[in-house]
Amino acid sequence: MPWRESRVVEERMRFIVAVDEDDEPFTELCRRFGISRKTGYKWLERYESLGPAGLEDKPPVARNHPHRLDDELADLFVQVRKDHPTWGPKKLRAFVADRHPELVVPAASTIGEILKSRGLIRPRRRRLRVPLHMGPLSISDGPNSTWGADFKGHFALGNRQRCHPLTVSDDYSRYLLACEGMCDPKGEPVRCHFERVFREFGMPERIRTDSGAPFASQAPGGLSALSVWWIKLGITPERIEPGRPEQNGRHERMHRTLKAEATQPPCQTMPEQQRVFDRFRHEYNDIRPHEAHGQRPPAKVYVTSARGYPEKPRSPEYGDEFIVRKVDDRGRLIRRGVIYPLTRLISLEPVGLREIDDGRWEVFYGPVLLGMLDETGKEPRFMRAG
Repeated sequence: MPWRESRVVEERMRFIVAVDEDDEPFTELCRRFGISRKTGYKWLERYESLGPAGLEDKPPVARNHPHRLDDELADLFVQVRKDHPTWGPKKLRAFVADRHPELVVPAASTIGEILKSRGLIRPRRRRLRVPLHMGPLSISDGPNSTWGADFKGHFALGNRQRCHPLTVSDDYSRYLLACEGMCDPKGEPVRCHFERVFREFGMPERIRTDSGAPFASQAPGGLSALSVWWIKLGITPERIEPGRPEQNGRHERMHRTLKAEATQPPCQTMPEQQRVFDRFRHEYNDIRPHEAHGQRPPAKVYVTSARGYPEKPRSPEYGDEFIVRKVDDRGRLIRRGVIYPLTRLISLEPVGLREIDDGRWEVFYGPVLLGMLDETGKEPRFMRAG
């Protein structure tokens, strides 16, 4: 430390000692040492935080930073942010770099500082992070391996009609396949929307949903009319655990963006709201960069399925390890003279019985386990799986 700086630190240290040991009022002490009360408090705070090192003079801060972002370029990022208020610095950077290759685009952290200085970023609320529980759920290894489907929470339009947005997305690419506002989320209208999606994009291997209607019911295996139709199309229904929306987390994350950009404020009528949904879907798929795919929009990752929509669904088939039995027209399985009520949803459909022990059988409809058939006791019984 230079001699002059050492003398300055010693003088400030004497001030700190005087504050601790003398009974003299703080204002009088500051006057005696030739400093203002503001400066006196500053040295006290630095000493309490850093000790004697805090009494050294800090190097001056340059008023003009050599890497300061050009005002016009900063204005460009601010304008893009205003056009896309839910996009973060990484997405904004990828978007501007793609459309303005002649520009030297700054780091995402620099863009974030610009947005903060313009009041366009609010501090995030802390969220409880829940570990993802995959359980028996499959892992998406490519487009159309798994689709997510759900109803984003319903809301009132300006005319007081309730809007129930049905959403379908590809889990791997995040491509939003459908976003349809519905007046009432009943099974047959929902099936019509899925049929249109299947005709346009082909069919996935699996569709992941929650356990609510019309995706599931209280029937064995949680079967519903919609999921039975999916099985006959060769699609495996997957259901997340109750109260575990994070198991369909990518779809739920899309819902947050949908709510922020397409439902607040709501439109006056359903046709107006659907136009907003359509514009949102276009931007989400074709424009909005996605970090999981190197800031490429989902449309550059998604490809339609090689499995086309069949005109006639087919009953499921079973392997050699199964005994196949046909359910009667009242939805009952009859075996060795004993009647086991299943569900009318699969009337006249084949079920597969796979023996797991002497007299004990698992009963499947396609890939879905309906329950356990126990013939070991005096009174054979069927125990439902769902």
